[in-house]
Amino acid sequence: MDAVLLAGGFVVLVLGAELLIRGSSRLAAAAGMPSLVIGLTVVAFGTSAPELAVSVGSTLGGSPDIALGNVVGSNIFNVLLILGLSALIAPLTVSAQLVRFDVPVLIGVSLLVWLMALDHAIGRLEGAVLGLMLAIYLDVQIRMGRRSDGREVPVVPAARGRAAFAANVLLIVAGLVLLVAGARWLLAGATGIARAAGVSELVIGLTIVAAGTSLPELATSVLAALRGERDIAVGNVIGSCMFNLLAVLGLSAALSPTGIRVAGAALAFDIPVMAAVALACLPVFFRRHLIARWEGGVFTLYYVAYALYLGLAASGHQRLDGYREAMLGFVLPLTVLTFALIAWRSWVKDGAASR
Repeated sequence: MDAVLLAGGFVVLVLGAELLIRGSSRLAAAAGMPSLVIGLTVVAFGTSAPELAVSVGSTLGGSPDIALGNVVGSNIFNVLLILGLSALIAPLTVSAQLVRFDVPVLIGVSLLVWLMALDHAIGRLEGAVLGLMLAIYLDVQIRMGRRSDGREVPVVPAARGRAAFAANVLLIVAGLVLLVAGARWLLAGATGIARAAGVSELVIGLTIVAAGTSLPELATSVLAALRGERDIAVGNVIGSCMFNLLAVLGLSAALSPTGIRVAGAALAFDIPVMAAVALACLPVFFRRHLIARWEGGVFTLYYVAYALYLGLAASGHQRLDGYREAMLGFVLPLTVLTFALIAWRSWVKDGAASR
C-alpha cells in the first residue's frame, strides 16, 4: 500500500505541477516579463510547489527530518543532476543577471542556512527571516524584469480577455489541488517505507522524496533545453533552489512550534555539499557565461557520487566515514578550485583579446 501511495503521489505531483506551470507561465508572459524572470520566479516557484507541500506537511506531521532532507536533497538534485543533464543535451547560455546577482545570492543564502543550522536547529524566528528575504528577492526580480535598458517596461493586462484569464486561473487552482493531494500521498508512502525498512527519515527525504518532488523541475528544464529556451532551463534551477531555501525551509521552520531539528549527519555532510555545489555554479557560469557539455557531465557524475554516499549511509556501510572524508576534504574543494581556475584563465584570456 505504501508503494502505491508513493507512486500515485509522484504521478499526481507531476500532473499538478504541469497544470500550475502552464497557467502561471501564460499569465506571467502576458504581463511582458522576460523569459529569465519567468524562469526564476513563476516557473521555478511552480515546480517547487511540491517541495513546499511535502516539507510543510511533514513538519506539521512531526517528521522534520523529511522536511530538511527534502530541501537540501532537492537543491543538490537541482544543480548537479537537472542542470547537468540539461547541459549534456545542449550547452546552456547563462544570462549576465544570473552571474552578477542570482547565483551570488544563492551562495549567500546557502551559507546563511548552514550558519543557522550550526546549533542543530532552524528556529521559527530564523524561518521568518528567510521568508522576509524571499519577499525582498521577489521585489528585486520584479523590478529588474520591468526594466529594459534602464527604462520601465509597461505591464500589460494579465490575460487577453476574461475567458483566457479564467481558464488560466482554473489551471492554477487545479494544479494546486493536485499538488496538495500528491504531496500527502507521497509523504505517507515515503514515511511508511522508511519505517518498514528501518531507514532514517533523513535519508528518505534526501533521496526518494527529494527526487520525487524535483521531477517537475527535471521535466521542465530538460524540455526547455530541448526547445532552446535556455533562460528558462537555467532560471528554473536557480530559482527553485532559492525558493526551496527561502520559502520551503523558511515556512516549514516558521510553522513548526519548535522549529526544524537538524540531524548531525545533515550538518556534517549534506548541508556542506549543498553549499559547495551552489559555490561551484559561480565559476562555471562566469566562464564565457556558458555551461559546456563537459561541465554538465561533471555535475552529473557528482550527483552519482552523492547518491552512492546516500546508499552507503542507508546501509550503514563501514566505508561510509572514509568516503565522506574523501568527498569533503579532497574531491569537492579540488573541483571548486579547478572551476575557479578555469574561470579566471578564461577571464584573463577574454580581457587580453578585447584590448
